[in-house]
Amino acid sequence: MVEEVVKSEEQKIIDSNRFVGVRSDGEEDDQPEDGEIVGGDGDTMSSSSSSRPGTAVVQHPFEHSWTFWYDNPSNKAKQTAWASNLRSIYTFSTVEEFWSLYNNIHRPSKLASGTDLYCFKNKIVPTWEDPVCANGGNWTMIFLKYKSDTCWLYTLLAMIGEQFDHGDEICGAVVNVRAKQERISLWTKTAANESAQMSIGKQWKELLDHNENIGFIFHEDAQKLGKNAKIKYTM
Repeated sequence: MVEEVVKSEEQKIIDSNRFVGVRSDGEEDDQPEDGEIVGGDGDTMSSSSSSRPGTAVVQHPFEHSWTFWYDNPSNKAKQTAWASNLRSIYTFSTVEEFWSLYNNIHRPSKLASGTDLYCFKNKIVPTWEDPVCANGGNWTMIFLKYKSDTCWLYTLLAMIGEQFDHGDEICGAVVNVRAKQERISLWTKTAANESAQMSIGKQWKELLDHNENIGFIFHEDAQKLGKNAKIKYTM
């Protein structure tokens, strides 16, 4: 199912669109940080423009707007508050904007170790303390190093394409790039709603054709117990 989405949506890519260190406020940033989003060929993007002057571009809006966030690994040793490392990169609301951005983002396999890359519904900050996330939790898949690229894309497509029966429960997704492995987590907002979480976990595994068991942890437990937090649901 996801492969069909990929094939159909790729035809909607606007070849002339490029993102080069674009900040969430629309200003250019000429100094991308290690592992951050960079332009694929150095060209500057003209938002919602066509390769032929005077030609209007048809936009295909998503149900929700989404924001990419970046956690710079080089700053982690310098900051006392984890959330202070987060940087909002860009908010997109159409198919065309997503593909123009995604095609110029480093895949997880190309990101620096220690990097966290998030894609969350707009206005939701990817932290445990965010009011929408506070009572939530997350499903997590673990991959060998350099093996999460395709599953990261398919997770994004399933999420922004509203392919989950309990789509209102979805907050966003994050890929954590580490020295020996990569993890993709799907964040939801009501951890205590077991039926909804189990449905999301099952659909996620099916969409990604993932055969390994995955676990769900409450954010509240993770915040209090850290790595000692116990898995509440298994799929």
